[in-house]
Amino acid sequence: MHGSFTMYSTPWCGYCHRLKGQLDREGITFDIVDIEQQPDAAQLVESVNNGNQTVPTLVYSDGTAQTNPSLAQVKQKLAALAG
Repeated sequence: MHGSFTMYSTPWCGYCHRLKGQLDREGITFDIVDIEQQPDAAQLVESVNNGNQTVPTLVYSDGTAQTNPSLAQVKQKLAALAG
């Protein structure tokens, strides 16, 4: 089962590891893409971050994005998506 968002990340990103751990503990499913391995993904991240490869960037099923959100912000967004 795919999650309702994709986390764009890098292996060395501390913020990414922290958020991933928090989401895992909450049982929230998501897809993860390493932008260093996927040039198209790096371009997508740049497109929503004013040309910067800022991670973690989360892109939701409705096409919206959040950059380095807190766990509370992610949960709020998922609740809004669930309607």
